[in-house]
Amino acid sequence: MIDFIYVKFITSTPSFIKRKVNIFRMEMKVNIKNSTPETEADLKLVEYQDFFYTPKNSTVTAKNFGEKSALLNSYFFEYLKGYNIPIGFIKKAHKNSLHFLNFSEFAFRVKILNQADTRTAKIFSIKPGSPLELPIQEYHYGDSKESVITESHIISFNLCTYDDLKIINRLCSKVNAIVKSFFERRNVSLLELTCTFGKFEGKIYLVGDFSPPSIRVSNAEKLDPFKIETFAQMKKYADYLVKLTNGD
Repeated sequence: MIDFIYVKFITSTPSFIKRKVNIFRMEMKVNIKNSTPETEADLKLVEYQDFFYTPKNSTVTAKNFGEKSALLNSYFFEYLKGYNIPIGFIKKAHKNSLHFLNFSEFAFRVKILNQADTRTAKIFSIKPGSPLELPIQEYHYGDSKESVITESHIISFNLCTYDDLKIINRLCSKVNAIVKSFFERRNVSLLELTCTFGKFEGKIYLVGDFSPPSIRVSNAEKLDPFKIETFAQMKKYADYLVKLTNGD
């Protein structure tokens, strides 16, 4: 299954640049705009849209999905700030949009596995879903089915410097530990998380992502987060994640 999210970068001019940024097995759409007000000249406006893509690549409209995605992202960004994680998020803009620093995004994403996915299980002859003694960090690039790359690819193709990659790796380990602990205190297991990073004025920031397609957890709703295909399933899963952040 191709993992990607469509992102539209909108500059202050009428020109549009559309590209694919690989993040999710299930897709959602995000619009990223450079803010125009003078007081917010260095910010990006990220809008979370009301639809997602299923594992079979069908588009499903989901009412208030963008609002819930923005809510979850703002919650976890603020939560991680309390643990001194450098976060690109600045403030909420509207119900379905957030303001970020005007970062330049790294072209790869880091998928953190706390249990064996199908690919890992097949390689090491273990059962899919088996807990891992240590988390696996996978680098993904591009929108092909085989999007896994290595550190050597990242350095060789100038996707990131070696020093920046060391910082990203360190941040991923810390983010995973913090978020995993957050869910464990609520008797929930964090199965998988995808992190994306950006750079602003020489510093690396976490910029994504805590939308429902990126956070894969075990849940009381008995939904497989890797096989969500309908609006009803996504609504139930998104509501469950929001409920966890509300402390209910």
